[in-house]
Amino acid sequence: MPYVTAPVVVILAAGQGTRMRSATPKLLHELCGRPLLSWTVDAARAAGASKVVVVGGPDRALAPGLPDDVVLAVQQEARGTADAVQAAAGEIDRDASVIVLNGDVPLMTGESLRALAAAHVEHGAAATMLTMVLPDPTGYGRVVRNADGAVERVVETKKPGDATPAELEIREVNAGVYAFAGGQLLDALGEVRADNAQGELYLPDVLPILRARGRVVRAHIVDDHGLALGVNDRGDLAKVRAEAQRRILAAHMAAGVTIVDPNSTLIDAGVEIGADTTIMPFTTLHGATRVGSGARIGPQTTAIDAEIGDDVSAPHSYLTGCTIHAGASVGPFAYLRPGAVLRPGAKVGTFVEVKNSDIGEGTKVPHLSYIGDADVGPGSNLGAGTITANYDGRRKHRTRIGARVKGGVDTAFVAPVTIGDDAWTAAGSVITEDVPDGALGVARSRQRNVERYSERKKENED
Repeated sequence: MPYVTAPVVVILAAGQGTRMRSATPKLLHELCGRPLLSWTVDAARAAGASKVVVVGGPDRALAPGLPDDVVLAVQQEARGTADAVQAAAGEIDRDASVIVLNGDVPLMTGESLRALAAAHVEHGAAATMLTMVLPDPTGYGRVVRNADGAVERVVETKKPGDATPAELEIREVNAGVYAFAGGQLLDALGEVRADNAQGELYLPDVLPILRARGRVVRAHIVDDHGLALGVNDRGDLAKVRAEAQRRILAAHMAAGVTIVDPNSTLIDAGVEIGADTTIMPFTTLHGATRVGSGARIGPQTTAIDAEIGDDVSAPHSYLTGCTIHAGASVGPFAYLRPGAVLRPGAKVGTFVEVKNSDIGEGTKVPHLSYIGDADVGPGSNLGAGTITANYDGRRKHRTRIGARVKGGVDTAFVAPVTIGDDAWTAAGSVITEDVPDGALGVARSRQRNVERYSERKKENED
C-alpha cells in the first residue's frame, strides 16, 4: 500500500535531562519569544503534518504548553529514543510516513522536513535519515555506510566504547531526524536491544534491523548545519539563540527592513515589520509586536505586543500592549502602557506616560505628563506637567477631554471630569469640575505677594 505524503510527526521530548538547572522543563524555556518546543511543533505544522505527537514524561509537564491539536504521548521511564517512539505507537498509522525528531532542535524548519518526507516517499525507502557532513563531528552519532554507499547503521559516541577509532573518524553525522514507513517502523521497534554503555534503546538501531529485512535505508544530506543545533544546557541555549536571532534579522533585512546594527538588535520570532522601516541600535521587539512600513524605531526602544503603524517615530521609548497609528511620534523617553492608543499624527513626547487612554488624532502631549484612563479628542494640546488623577483610593475613573482643548502647564484633572471642546485650562489648575465647551477653567488660589519678605526674614533672624 502506498504511503501518504502528509506525515505523522513525532517529537521526542521525554528524557531530556536536567542540565538546565531549572524548575522549568527544558523544552518550555524561551527562545526568541517562543518556548523551545513550539519551534519544532511549528516546523512540523509547516511541513504539512497530518498529526503532531509530542512524547513527554509521566509528569505531563509539557501539557500546558501544547496546542489543542497536538497529541501528548507519555513515556513512563526515560529508556532512550526508540522507547520514546514506542510510547507514541498508538498514534502512528501503519500506512502513513512518520517523521521523528527531537524537541530540542528548534532551528529545524518545515521546509527541511518537507524535503525529507518527499525524498523518503519518492524512493520508497523504509527509513530515510537526515545527515550532515561536519568539519568537527564531535558528540554526534556517525553514519556508517557500506561499500555501495547505502546507510548501514549509526554509531553513537556518547560514551567511550560506543564507537571504534575508525568510526570516530567519520565526518558524516546523524542529524537526529528520520522519516519512516509507519508499519515497518512499528515492526522493527520491538527488536531493538539495549546493548550500549547506557543500557538504552536507541532509535538509530532500527536502521540495521530494517536492512537485515532487505529494506531500503537512505540518507538525505543537508548543507545547513544549523538545523540540527541542539539545546542541552543554558550555554547551548545561548548559542542557538544567537543563530536563531541571526536568521530572524536576516529574513527581515531580505524583506526590506533596515537594521542598522544587527549585533545590538533583538527581534522575537513572529514579530512583523513592514518594508522601508528602520530599526535603530539597541532596540528590542518582542511578542506579537507589529510595525508598519516607513517607521523609525529606536535607538534604545523596547516594544512588547505593540501595534505600530506606518511612518511612526519612536526613539528611546518603552511600548507595551499599546497601539500607535500612522504618523504618530513617541518619545524620547516615553512609556506607553497597555491600552494606550495614539491616533494618526498624535505626539507623546519626552517623559510622558500613557496608560489605558485614547489620544486623539493630531493631539500633542509633549512633556513630563501622566495620562491614565483618559479619552482625549483630536487636535488638543496638553501642557507640560499635565496629570490625570484617575484613582480615588478605591476605584479608577476616566477623564474625558474634548477636541482642540488647550491645557495649561501643570494642570491636574481629577477624574471623573469632562472638558468640553475648544476649552482651556489655566496653568497650575486642579480641575475638579467639568469645563464647558469653549470655557477657561481656572482652579488655583489667587496670588498674594508679601512685600519686603526677605528683608523682614533677615531682621527676625537677627
